[in-house]
Amino acid sequence: MSTTVVTILALCMAVIGVLLCIIVLLQSGRAAGLGAISGSASNPDSYWSKNRGSSMEGALERYTKILGAVFIVLGIVINFIV
Repeated sequence: MSTTVVTILALCMAVIGVLLCIIVLLQSGRAAGLGAISGSASNPDSYWSKNRGSSMEGALERYTKILGAVFIVLGIVINFIV
């Protein structure tokens, strides 16, 4: 049974790793975007910075954090099982 569990967890870890790569590649650089064009990239009170959490960029950042944490936890779990 232990071999089956490790195989399933390893497969989940591989899928999460691929998803992490895709999500990170979809994110734009910090200096890119409309803020860099208008010169307000350093202004923390701009419209884009206040509404970033509800935008696609905010969602990608949130998914990256969640999947990264799950990836690390799965690695630790697999380490203790084996």
